[in-house]
Amino acid sequence: MKIVHIITRLILGGAQENTLITCKVLAERGHEVTLITGPALGPEGQLFDLTKGQQYRTIVVDEMRRAILPFQDYASYGKIKTLLRDLKPDIVHTHSAKAGIVGRFAAWSLKGQWGPRGEGILPSNRGQDARDTQGRDALATPVLRPAVVHSLHGLSFHPYQNPWASRLYIAIEKAAAQRTDYFISVADAMTEQNKAEGIGVDKPYVTAYSAIEEEQFLTPIPEGRLREFRRQHDIPLDAVVLVTIARLFMLKGHDYIIESARELSKRFGNVIWLFVGDGNLADKYQEQIRKLGLADRFRFTGLIPPDQVPLAIQASDILVHCSLREGLARTLPQAMLCSRPAISFDVDGAREVVNETTGRLIEAKNVHQVIDACAELIENKALRERLGQTGRESVRNKFAPDTMVDTIERVYRSLCT
Repeated sequence: MKIVHIITRLILGGAQENTLITCKVLAERGHEVTLITGPALGPEGQLFDLTKGQQYRTIVVDEMRRAILPFQDYASYGKIKTLLRDLKPDIVHTHSAKAGIVGRFAAWSLKGQWGPRGEGILPSNRGQDARDTQGRDALATPVLRPAVVHSLHGLSFHPYQNPWASRLYIAIEKAAAQRTDYFISVADAMTEQNKAEGIGVDKPYVTAYSAIEEEQFLTPIPEGRLREFRRQHDIPLDAVVLVTIARLFMLKGHDYIIESARELSKRFGNVIWLFVGDGNLADKYQEQIRKLGLADRFRFTGLIPPDQVPLAIQASDILVHCSLREGLARTLPQAMLCSRPAISFDVDGAREVVNETTGRLIEAKNVHQVIDACAELIENKALRERLGQTGRESVRNKFAPDTMVDTIERVYRSLCT
């Protein structure tokens, strides 16, 4: 098949890693794959270099930006439409909010201009036929090419934004959903929340958990490298390390971790908190920690390359993730693949991987529960090891690249048959 993926920008992030893995595996399976993206701008770091030397083609549309910029958005719409007209793909698969809107509108406007119709019915990854909300066969109606697929990595609307902004985003997403043949969600929670707002309720959805290049997380890192990592970041070798891997950005929950450290640091003299990542709140958090007298208990790595994430996790003991808004945070299964237990707020798709056998799922914004969960695992090494081992087995196949791409490829074939 001829397949085009469109994503807003290739910064460090879960949606971006997911998209790159999808393009790589599809191209290795013999499909003709093109990736369209905007420039990798922003303080989060970039993954654009990972497109080099791959079997798929990458095209940069300079006008595409994450922010709402009407003139540039219209220009990127026109450029994407021209590219699609030249490429004549069977499938256009969009990712992220901006690319999801612009890309779907552009692709839908070209429906039926090349290629035959297709029709089919896809069994979902729950083992049941994909059906719409009225129980009818989801793909009984023939699909004109290019077929349009959209991945839900996270939602553009959420309860922490201005209500008027949320309503605007929901209205735009409803319009884009009418220009979508199939939705692929990274978690069941994404499907449920989208449909709860009336978005794409007459369209088929399937869940494909966001793939991780598992081998680098499953492979034990030599003890010498783990010790060197700790020495590099001035972490005592006997410390219990609570690691958080997330942008230092609003809604990522670092505030709750810092607040919990006020109590935990008094009870446990051997605990170090490790923040992996960077963002516009880095200075704020460092100043907050200094004022609390906890500067000697926190370490900041800044941005690290993606291939160093397994090292950071394996050099730590517990993952603590207090984000208020996620699709399904990749850091949760990544920690489990490294046999580390995860503590997470119960938001979005977290409960699909974190439970009492793999870590601790706690009420969002509840600092007391953060303290209790952390204390329990700090005190009990045997429990940490048991939860980590169970977590490893629970996610090993679920997040494998072939598992994800098998589901995506079935969606494509159902639309093109």
